[in-house]
Amino acid sequence: MTDGRQRRRLTATVTDLDVDRQRALVVGVALPDHDVVWAERSLDELELLTETAGSAPVEVVLLRRHSPEPATFIGSGQLDDLVGLAHELDIDVVVFDNDLTPGQQRNLQRKFKCDVVDRVAVILDIFAQHATSREGMLQVELALLEYHLPRLRGKGTELSRLGGGIGTRGPGETKLETDRRRILDRISRLRRELTGLASTRETQSKARRRGDQPLIAIVGYTNAGKSSLMNRLTNAHVLERDQLFSTLGSTVRKLRLPSGREALLSDTVGFVQRLPHQLVEAFRSTLDQIADADLLLHVTDASDPDIENHIRAVREVLSEIPGVAQLPELLVLNKQDLADDVALRRLQNLHPDAAVTSAKTGFGGGLLGERIEEFLDDQSIEVRLLLPYDRGDLLAGLHREGHVVKTEAVDEGIAVTARVRPGAVHRYEAYAG
Repeated sequence: MTDGRQRRRLTATVTDLDVDRQRALVVGVALPDHDVVWAERSLDELELLTETAGSAPVEVVLLRRHSPEPATFIGSGQLDDLVGLAHELDIDVVVFDNDLTPGQQRNLQRKFKCDVVDRVAVILDIFAQHATSREGMLQVELALLEYHLPRLRGKGTELSRLGGGIGTRGPGETKLETDRRRILDRISRLRRELTGLASTRETQSKARRRGDQPLIAIVGYTNAGKSSLMNRLTNAHVLERDQLFSTLGSTVRKLRLPSGREALLSDTVGFVQRLPHQLVEAFRSTLDQIADADLLLHVTDASDPDIENHIRAVREVLSEIPGVAQLPELLVLNKQDLADDVALRRLQNLHPDAAVTSAKTGFGGGLLGERIEEFLDDQSIEVRLLLPYDRGDLLAGLHREGHVVKTEAVDEGIAVTARVRPGAVHRYEAYAG
């Protein structure tokens, strides 16, 4: 890095870029609280986020500063250089990796004479594009409203643009009135509706859990292969894309384990470093479902050089959800087929209890099923039962919901030793042997 600036011209040129896509200048600022390597990796991720949002990064610039400039985040000399660069490259949007205050964003837009957004806006924009369920769309709208509310001053009719690019998608003028009171009223209505949907989902969840089947929640960094692994384990046909945040809602499918017992497997929204607070809060009711799980399947991309930071970012978000900290976690090093052998061995040394899989090739799937059963058995209770010969349904239920260790035919019936979840013990108390 020279003169406090590092530039990386991307492969796309003026002629080979899609004319319908915004041309983006991606900017990061390395501050003393993070080293340059961290800033570079974060900037690489922002480049991918910008692509996912539908814009074309033309150039990436990393700056160094001791502290943010209150008015424009970067210094006047750095700003003049970037303005000239943006004009030279015919830039439509400038994307900052750092969080900008509403005042900084307005001042920068006046200087650049084009849209200026930060990392939070990009992630919100991606969520706005990918939300398909009623609840997901309401959650994203709530997050967008809360983000835009302090930024209304001076925006005027800009907020009426629908789908114009990063920072312009989502609620239009009919939902983002410049009248603050109307926006606050809309936020209140959204929260009430989301509360009602959460209550309905909780009722459905309880009905699903009456069979006392264990629930396993797949969590992990975005694009770690969670949906692909779920499809591999359950034949669920959940949407798979090599794209960030392709899954926003939660999907529950039945998982048959090696012993024949059944469990419920739930896929959830992917996480990312510095996941916007607005999204964590808006998706709180969806994320709270994770606390109902008996086991967390923490899926990671073993081929990603920044995997340790990704693991840390996921655990930070999970720590914000009440009741999740005490849940057992099984780390899954996925994408084994793409990982370097030396790097994979290092990861296995760092995480000796992790399972290694490839959702693409099926590698490690059987062993993962066995590991899941081991975790579930550790939480179960051993029971010894004497079942009448005419109650084959009870024995079938034990095979389906628990782990049958031993059966023996005796004169009085079938003597069974099994391990079942604590919540299911009461159903077999009358047959305790």
